[in-house]
Amino acid sequence: MLQQPEVNRISPPREEPSGDYAHVRRAIAFLTETWDEQPDLDRLARHLQLSPAHCQKLFKRWCGLSPKEFVQAITADHARRLLAGSASVLDCAHEVGLSGASRLHDLFVDHEAMTPGDFKRRGEGLEVAYGFHSSPFGEALLMTTSRGVAGLAFTNEDEGQTRAEVLADMTRRWPFARYVEAPERTLPHFKRIFGATSGEDGQPVRIVLIGTDFEVRVWEALLRIPVGRAVSYADIARHIGRPAASRAVGTAIGRNPLSFVVPCHRVMRGDGSLGGYHWGLTRKRALIGWEAGWLRSRAAA
Repeated sequence: MLQQPEVNRISPPREEPSGDYAHVRRAIAFLTETWDEQPDLDRLARHLQLSPAHCQKLFKRWCGLSPKEFVQAITADHARRLLAGSASVLDCAHEVGLSGASRLHDLFVDHEAMTPGDFKRRGEGLEVAYGFHSSPFGEALLMTTSRGVAGLAFTNEDEGQTRAEVLADMTRRWPFARYVEAPERTLPHFKRIFGATSGEDGQPVRIVLIGTDFEVRVWEALLRIPVGRAVSYADIARHIGRPAASRAVGTAIGRNPLSFVVPCHRVMRGDGSLGGYHWGLTRKRALIGWEAGWLRSRAAA
């Protein structure tokens, strides 16, 4: 797999990830419910039971935006701007070095797919190590094989999901694999994706895509969506040569086993509404808002 030239590095927020995201998640849920009322900082601070100054500092440190700016970033108007020209985003990805081995924000993503025969065996003969880790976007379950990262999932707090349910959701994808709880083995991969040393050695995040041929084609298309842009389900369908398969594309996106790394949060409905997200719409808004903050800070630099 060819590596592409280095792109600008960015990293997710790292300070006190669990505590930060717990507060920010509540803030996002509140702002999402009340955005049309344009809630001010004092109202948000009262809801979080924090001082306005602390609320502003925490939110800005987490995603680079003030709460007011974040409200603007999650409106339908913003979503429609993200979608502007989306039909050409995937096609022009070649021009910005996103063909072949793609990248996650600041990280190279070197990917391969298991053969159809491997997939049909539903993981038989495959050992998968897994571990739970605290990420900037909440608790994450990371799963790795000898070939690379095979799964990254978040707890869906919107549905009150537990650790056991997250693990069950992921293991049922490859029911005949042998699963080993080994956080010490998954931690280096986790640090490469989320940690302070992300990408510093210039090595790609190696991922292995385990799915049907159709699913893999959809997931590979997701890897081509640049940060701060979005495409529609119909765009993905057209790009993979199945223009009538938007519904099937949506199903495949919902089965994406690599949250954040394979950026399915950048896919929206054609009307600019967010659509669904396997790990909760609050987290999808968080990811979109955080990326908007990064782009804003980059433009100001």
